[in-house]
Amino acid sequence: MTHSAQDLAQRTTELVTLPAIYHRVKQVIDDPDGSVIELAKVVAADPGITMRVLRVVNSVFYGFPGKIETMSRAVSVLGMQQVHDIVLATTVTAVFAGMRPERMDVHRYWRASAMRGLLARAAAKSCGLLDAERLFVGGMLADIGHMVMYMHTPQEAEQALVEHRTSGAALDELERNIVGCDYAAVGEALLTEWRLPRSFAVSIGAQIDPARGAPHEFEASLLHLARHAVNYDAQLEESARIVANASPAAWQITRLEPQAFEGACAEASSSLAAVMGLFFPEYA
Repeated sequence: MTHSAQDLAQRTTELVTLPAIYHRVKQVIDDPDGSVIELAKVVAADPGITMRVLRVVNSVFYGFPGKIETMSRAVSVLGMQQVHDIVLATTVTAVFAGMRPERMDVHRYWRASAMRGLLARAAAKSCGLLDAERLFVGGMLADIGHMVMYMHTPQEAEQALVEHRTSGAALDELERNIVGCDYAAVGEALLTEWRLPRSFAVSIGAQIDPARGAPHEFEASLLHLARHAVNYDAQLEESARIVANASPAAWQITRLEPQAFEGACAEASSSLAAVMGLFFPEYA
């Protein structure tokens, strides 16, 4: 029996939903009249989220001088969009952190996800992207489709992975043949079900073939490069292997030089331990 991405996403939303605090934050962000003060009040009303956001803001990951002690100050310094993205990252990881899907090494999964997020962010900064922080969240969520597949179709998902490792055939093609859909399509379907910002859903859905991700092909290209750079153990591949395996379109769209990408890899690797401590302390 094969499965559609939409079916797997709908089955997941019956088990897992984002907390109300995220939807209240998104409502303020989407409101043309939403204000810094209103957003700070919404986040501050949830002590758990407030604590997590302030931990992230005051970490070496952001490197702000001085300590930020209140949500109003955090929103003023970071801006509304970045606070939204931090809330999204912390709520999604918190929702899935307790999941232990059959046949899945969850520790390895989250380490690789964190590394992809860091690398996408570092590469975006190398490209001069103003909202590079958004790519951290995109990279962290880029493999969420595999979490869903291992929740609902663990045997088929594992079979595709084993065949990929032994034969060298493309993982997404094997998943489409064995499961009925690939990780990118499942990730896009879930983020669409959850009504997350469309840019995340589109870029994650197009990470295999970035050219089809318009108008978010740039973000999709960065996620594509990050995936080819990070292996299953969250270790970085050799640069020559990354260049050889990644789509030429991704290099063309981002205009990244492999040497600059190597620098992004080094930056991402140096931050992994700190980010694991922030978002996944149980696995750090």
